[in-house]
Amino acid sequence: MAVEEDTRRTPEPPTEPLTEAQAERMFADMNDVIRAGDEMRGLRAEMIRLFADLGWTQDRIARLTGMSQPAVSKQVTKHKGDDPSPPPRLALDRHDTPWLEGRLWGLAEEISEALHDAAHCTRYVNAVARGRKHFTPQNVDELRRLVEEDLRLHRTALPDVHRHAYDEISRALDLPVPPGATTESASVRRTLARQIQRADLREEA
Repeated sequence: MAVEEDTRRTPEPPTEPLTEAQAERMFADMNDVIRAGDEMRGLRAEMIRLFADLGWTQDRIARLTGMSQPAVSKQVTKHKGDDPSPPPRLALDRHDTPWLEGRLWGLAEEISEALHDAAHCTRYVNAVARGRKHFTPQNVDELRRLVEEDLRLHRTALPDVHRHAYDEISRALDLPVPPGATTESASVRRTLARQIQRADLREEA
């Protein structure tokens, strides 16, 4: 009796497998996204407590965050026994470093939108949004350079208030940080300054 030849073939490995460097980069990108998610959840919790301290109702906070009222209440009551802290001073002329970084971030976003994402700072802004860029001194210096380049190259397309805001932020970043206690985390200060800077630029434009 003839034995049939086994025509099944062992699958061949891919001709161009991923290199270790490529795999490392893939996992690094995934970790950046995961890390950004954790940071954003923590930031949201801090912002909820901050607005509760400012007198906002839990129903109002729930509506704005898209959370349920019980979930907001849990965040608020979790720190109810903590020492009360004074509400933050929501003014552009604060000169602590995270506040100034937030102002620079907000300015870069406004420039990116004004130039329809053709700005040099657009990639940086997008990387921050995805959690792939963090506010290290080196990254802040990079963002300053990109914003300054956009202001120089697109002088006629951008309102003068953008240049004035950048000059003020840049001068303050080059000065020593003034003494003074702050109760909000660096992430909260950046987020608040970012939004206040964007609102101010739109009012002045």
